[in-house]
Amino acid sequence: MSKLLIRGRNKLNGQIRIGGAKNAVLPILAATVLNGGENILFDSPDLRDVHSMIEILRSIGCKVSFENSVLTVNSSTLSSHEIPEHLVREMRSSIFLMGPMLGRCGKIKISYPGGCEIGPRPIDLHLKALRELGVKITEAHGFLECEAIKLEGKEIHLDYPSVGATENIMLVAVLAKGITKIRNAAKEPEIVDLQNYLNRMGAKIRGAGTSEIIIEGVDKLYGLEHKIIPDRIVAGTIATAGAIAGGEIILNNVVVDHMKPILLKLKEAGCWVFEKNNSLKIKSSQRLKAVEMTKTLPYPGFPTDMQAQFMALMTIARGTSIITETVFENRFKHVDELIRMGAKIKIDGRVAVIQGVKKLTGAKVFAKDLRGGAALVLAGLTAEGTTIVDNIKHIDRGYEQLDKMLKELGADIKRID
Repeated sequence: MSKLLIRGRNKLNGQIRIGGAKNAVLPILAATVLNGGENILFDSPDLRDVHSMIEILRSIGCKVSFENSVLTVNSSTLSSHEIPEHLVREMRSSIFLMGPMLGRCGKIKISYPGGCEIGPRPIDLHLKALRELGVKITEAHGFLECEAIKLEGKEIHLDYPSVGATENIMLVAVLAKGITKIRNAAKEPEIVDLQNYLNRMGAKIRGAGTSEIIIEGVDKLYGLEHKIIPDRIVAGTIATAGAIAGGEIILNNVVVDHMKPILLKLKEAGCWVFEKNNSLKIKSSQRLKAVEMTKTLPYPGFPTDMQAQFMALMTIARGTSIITETVFENRFKHVDELIRMGAKIKIDGRVAVIQGVKKLTGAKVFAKDLRGGAALVLAGLTAEGTTIVDNIKHIDRGYEQLDKMLKELGADIKRID
């Protein structure tokens, strides 16, 4: 199993381009099933989760090629409605196939999804919405057998603004009869990208990015070309790396508006942040100050996917920081590993209190989830001595060669077996 070896205390300088968003490409890949045509996706990230979704699409008969960030999916050859269990268990995002398969085939058999162990993420919101739209769901022996008796648009109120549930409702409603309204919808930029993709293939959707999305069902959809939006979490991680290591870095191909919640916290910590068109400059030349209160919230709040990385930054900030995790209940798994590196952190339920120290020291640490693993890499950039981050398969799920990106900016980091 590969590891990352980091020799810390090197400042980061230079510029780097941010690629397409993992959380945008996965539901869009699922959506390629809907049109029974050829779909070409530009700026697709080369990630483990993307390859898992490709394997699922191939397993049900789609033809897929992936080269130089261009993904081509031809779903005209779709031949099965059963998703192999071993592939579903690898990746939670396989649940996105429920909507498109029900719209296209009228049925799907799928096991409960797997993925990152960051706390329970029940799919009951998905199932409740699908039932309201006319889907019969039988649950038995760890499988879900779903059949669309008669897909009809309805008004659906989500108890929580779940990103996955919002996207799955959009994906099934595009081919349903009549109008579907999603109230208390999630507002993430990736949902807007999904709306834009679906509309360009012939769907009629409006309201993505607000709390109410309206989908007018259509009879036919068409193949198309689409460019995936930049990954705001990768951009936020690299920006935080620049802050923790010091130096001056430029991020190209970013949507600055998508990153506002992250940038405001970096500014509050004492970073200089300069915005220009689709670029960001991050400058950090002194010890940063603690951010008194940070709370993770659905977009446009501070993203839960940046909590661990921001905590790594706060471990060396001057003063005491408090971070409250409101989205996932088990997302502090990186804390024990940061403490091994000399951090002073206390946990009380969903609240972490971080007392900044003057320096971290290198240690052998273990990545237990995707973003927590990234946080350990960031800690290694500032730590004195050598840090080895083990179990980096999690990191590879969400970052396309994170080590290579950081190395381009001047980090002393390499992948070892």
